[in-house]
Amino acid sequence: AAPYGNFPNYSRFHPPEGRLCLLPRGLLRSLFPAATRPLLGLDVGCNSGELSVALYQHLLGLQDGEGGAEGAGKELRLLCCDIDPELVRRAQQSSPFPGCISFAALDIMDGAAREALLGPFLRRFGRSRFDLAFCMSVTMWVHLRHGDGGLRALLALLASLSRVLLLEPQPWRCYRAAARRLRRLGRRDF
Repeated sequence: AAPYGNFPNYSRFHPPEGRLCLLPRGLLRSLFPAATRPLLGLDVGCNSGELSVALYQHLLGLQDGEGGAEGAGKELRLLCCDIDPELVRRAQQSSPFPGCISFAALDIMDGAAREALLGPFLRRFGRSRFDLAFCMSVTMWVHLRHGDGGLRALLALLASLSRVLLLEPQPWRCYRAAARRLRRLGRRDF
């Protein structure tokens, strides 16, 4: 996990509630007031899916345990991806909304793999872009693995793929912690 940030128990240390409280209720209605077709979302770096599910519920105004979006006023379909196939498998197994939230293994920086996953998903809905994209605590890992150019490429890609981008960057202390973890493992620094 140290080189990619795909920590298996991430939600224990960073519970979704701490992030969701920063997003206003009714955000979908205010961003897309006239939407009559399903809204499409892309979650890059979904880990094991806890935050993805919590975002889905929060954005639609669902309470824990509800089984669908009936009466929520908007329909949302999320495509959630992570570089770690094991975390994706866990997300798939535990998702309470398998018809509305899809999980797939993907290195977002791999252009061919990205097109093979995102293209068919968008075409299934007759669309060329997502309505919104989430990139939560992922930018540092792309930056560390792919440099400044890779970070710029990721941000340009997400901006081109979505109408609205919700970005959660990591502070500098997280960069230091990542380098420290890698050194402890005896691996070369980023």
